[in-house]
Amino acid sequence: MSSELAFFSLLAQQGSLARAARELGLTGPAVSRRLAQLEQRLGVRLLTRTTRRMSLTPEGELYLAESRRILGEIEALEQTLTRTRAEPRGLLRIHATYGFGRRQLAPAVSEFVRQYPAVDIQLTLGDQAVMPGDQSFDIAIRFGEPPEARVVARKIASNQRYLFASPAYLARRGEPLDPDDLGSHDCIVIREGSGAFGTWTLCAGKQCRNVKVSSKLSTNHGEVAVDWGLDGHGILLRSLWDTAAELRAGRLVRILPEWSGSPADIYALYPQRLNLSAKVRVFLDFLTERFAAYRSATDGNAELPW
Repeated sequence: MSSELAFFSLLAQQGSLARAARELGLTGPAVSRRLAQLEQRLGVRLLTRTTRRMSLTPEGELYLAESRRILGEIEALEQTLTRTRAEPRGLLRIHATYGFGRRQLAPAVSEFVRQYPAVDIQLTLGDQAVMPGDQSFDIAIRFGEPPEARVVARKIASNQRYLFASPAYLARRGEPLDPDDLGSHDCIVIREGSGAFGTWTLCAGKQCRNVKVSSKLSTNHGEVAVDWGLDGHGILLRSLWDTAAELRAGRLVRILPEWSGSPADIYALYPQRLNLSAKVRVFLDFLTERFAAYRSATDGNAELPW
């Protein structure tokens, strides 16, 4: 059965009976007969063929998609059975957001490929979240609670969000003493996800408040928001990983230190079929170890591991 799936997948990939025959080391008529036998057994036509080209029928498209899925699961099963001896190798496709991907993940990838030269990594950065089930990526790095879907979620690092402002802004406008004071301050708002725009959820222990803030500046890019904060344009609510260097250098100051935003922990999502793939497993082990110190960095003290 799996040989028929592999045969049809290769045939569709090659795009012609002649090229498939050359790849398989068979004659053109032999490939044609094998295809006819497959279609006869299934009772449907999988390809439409002319002298110049061939194309998939709707049934052929379905058979191809399921063939590739099943073959992928078989490959994953074989990797599972040999994982104790398997060396990580092959292409690993990763998706992450722009800021975290460039500043944190890219340096980690650079170190990883030195340790595992048999792994090729394709890192794609973008603000649009990868949907569960997307076959274009092996691993997607996401912030916040993972979705309920047929994916495996592994926590890479804790990530807390705090309120920050530049010393210049605080010298000019004063420091808020209570979350309700934020309504009279300039705030820099990041438009992302499905949360209410201009409303910050702040918590101190078990006490939480939804605070409506006003903003002259808003953006969908976290690094832009941090730059505006450094320029003294207002108060921002931002992740510790994105502000730790500025906080250590004194370019940003944490305000209302007993209050923090809702957690946005960092997860790696990947399909269940790759659960024990050597390249996925080793890469995630590597990331978890690299970011291990970050998971306790939620108090904003001077000794920040980011």
